[in-house]
Amino acid sequence: MSLPSTAILLLAVLVLLAAVTRLGAWSIARAHPPAGAFEEIGGARIHYVHHPAPTGADLPPVVFIHGASANLNDQMVPLRPLLESRAETLFFDRPGHGWSSRGSGHDTPEAQAALLAELMRRRGIARAIVVGHSFGGAIAAAFALHHPEKVAGLLFVSAATHPWPGGRTSWYYSVTALPIAGRLFSELVAYPAGALRIAAVTDEVFAPNPTPKDYLARASIALVLRPAAFRANAVDVQSLYPATLAHAPRYGEIAAPTVVMSGDCDSVVYEEVHSLGLARDIPGAELVWVRNLGHKPDWIAPDLIVAAVEKLSGKPIDLAAAARTVEARIAGDRSGRAVCVDEKPGGPELAPS
Repeated sequence: MSLPSTAILLLAVLVLLAAVTRLGAWSIARAHPPAGAFEEIGGARIHYVHHPAPTGADLPPVVFIHGASANLNDQMVPLRPLLESRAETLFFDRPGHGWSSRGSGHDTPEAQAALLAELMRRRGIARAIVVGHSFGGAIAAAFALHHPEKVAGLLFVSAATHPWPGGRTSWYYSVTALPIAGRLFSELVAYPAGALRIAAVTDEVFAPNPTPKDYLARASIALVLRPAAFRANAVDVQSLYPATLAHAPRYGEIAAPTVVMSGDCDSVVYEEVHSLGLARDIPGAELVWVRNLGHKPDWIAPDLIVAAVEKLSGKPIDLAAAARTVEARIAGDRSGRAVCVDEKPGGPELAPS
């Protein structure tokens, strides 16, 4: 094949990939429209769902921070039905995720914590129990360090909060975060490759527990495959390691009541580094360690999440007993792999994702 013919073929492939991505992004947006309202904060248009306190609420306000590759639906779908009659709740799409625009200057957990503090102020929430899942745990920790007056309690769920050995992330995050190559990757490759892999990757996120029926659709996970969201997600993940280096030495300053929840079969983050580290570093933190549970307690054990919120509100809840109940329910789960893996630090596939 001559050089001009090769160039024409390459150009045709690139045009095809760009067209497939644009059509895919349009279809995803149509299938997963916004669920709430919008607020302009710090140059970003933030999408959120706020439920005012119901009559007779017996819990303080609860604010949720979702993880990487996700959006507000990932926590709202399983947890809102359990809390909407008991507490004021606030769910939001972090900048660049879901239906929130990215704006500028929102690339770090500290910056996203400041944005959340302003959103709470505008919604009239003075103090709340803050629930951070996965990457959201790093933002919850930054929030507690920089806005302690707004924290009534902290619940870390499968959190990513500490420097992990090597500090590496999966290769596609590193590529996508690059200034030029990353934009090309997100515009041309992320959607078609991600669409092919999203179901299998999701099964591994939940493993050893089975992925709930219609999870991808109900949690609107495909929103992350749109180019701007995919890039924002990669930049977030790439910012995590330096953020943990700065924040982890200060966790001893956190005075809010704290619960740290983790499964012992989490293959997305190093639970031995992050969750055990939080329980060690935050004075008085209670560790809830659940056998045969993967990365998604919010979907697999939402009752345990609610019990932890109750405990943080001051109710006399035995979280160890609640955890044993969950263990009995999921003891036979073997999805994704035959046995629970005790991860050893070192591989990028086990870095936060």
